[in-house]
Amino acid sequence: MLGQRLKSLRLGRRLSLRELAELTGTSASFISQLERGLTGASTASLNQMASALGVSVAMLFEDSAAGQRGVLLRSERPSLPPSDGCRKMLLSRPPLSDMEVYVGEFEIGGSTGPALYTHGDAHEMLVVLRGIVEVSLGDVRHVLEEGDSIEYATSTAHRSENIGSGRAEVMWIIAPPTSVRAELDQYRAWKPLAAR
Repeated sequence: MLGQRLKSLRLGRRLSLRELAELTGTSASFISQLERGLTGASTASLNQMASALGVSVAMLFEDSAAGQRGVLLRSERPSLPPSDGCRKMLLSRPPLSDMEVYVGEFEIGGSTGPALYTHGDAHEMLVVLRGIVEVSLGDVRHVLEEGDSIEYATSTAHRSENIGSGRAEVMWIIAPPTSVRAELDQYRAWKPLAAR
């Protein structure tokens, strides 16, 4: 479903694979594989795609044939293909104008991607539902266990990783949704000042 929706949005904006790749800093072959469901995307890549297409990440999951609004069974959750050992799922039917809510399931060692990333200028809360998760905010790392939460600005470079010995599950609440308003340059990989 994600791949079909991505292709539909890209074609609706009359963008070639190459043009979308240039806007997002990815490759045309990566986007083609994503559209065909042959690969997954990191959270950062997904944010880049949504921003370039002028939609929220939640809108990438929109299904016009969806059932009753307000009710979403676990088996019907729109889901991204797993990437970097993390699967991200939408917890409500899009579009929500005030917030985005996701659940993430991490394999042992799974993460939101290899680099810290930012997305827009909103408020994000992460709640650990199961396992042990390390949340990096810039150079500062926080180890959170089941029931712990952390809040931060989405403009702060961040990354989440399962550092426990079993699967981990988290919930992200982002208000307001960031992808529609985000600037593409906010998605560049973050590097400590000393490394720039």
